[in-house]
Amino acid sequence: MDAATLRATQAPIKERFKSDPKAAFITLKAKGSIDAEGIACKLETGRALAMAGLHPATGGSGLELCSGDMLLEALVACAGVTLKSVSTAIELPLSVGHVTVEGDLDFRGTLGVDKEAPVGFSEIRLRFDVGTDAPQDKLDLLLKLTERYCVVYQTIKNGPKVSVSMHRV
Repeated sequence: MDAATLRATQAPIKERFKSDPKAAFITLKAKGSIDAEGIACKLETGRALAMAGLHPATGGSGLELCSGDMLLEALVACAGVTLKSVSTAIELPLSVGHVTVEGDLDFRGTLGVDKEAPVGFSEIRLRFDVGTDAPQDKLDLLLKLTERYCVVYQTIKNGPKVSVSMHRV
């Protein structure tokens, strides 16, 4: 796709977001389940392709993986693996474990339709649904340690210093 094709593809989307700002607000989701046997998390992506592309709200076909979805899926995977690892470490048996992440985006910012609209997620919600007979104090500890040791969660929460560079090859 070249620049002209991209502009042509995005023009009606941008116009729609200008005339109806609420249409630009979309909630992306990712889900996963922890493995009952090993320390792993099975992701539910709903896609078999391993190619990233534009989200349909920005002119993509929807056939490629969206990087926003992939970010949420990374959080699901990391949080699920961390939850399972911590539960294993503190000997808190889980019969069931589900991880859900939702993130809200205003695509007007991404498309440059509204300079005041943020680019990126404005809110991310992480939820664990677990099956266990463990007492509440053990569940509280499980949540505390999972938050503390989940790399992706901590990275998102603490907003690390990020640098960008470009090099000619």
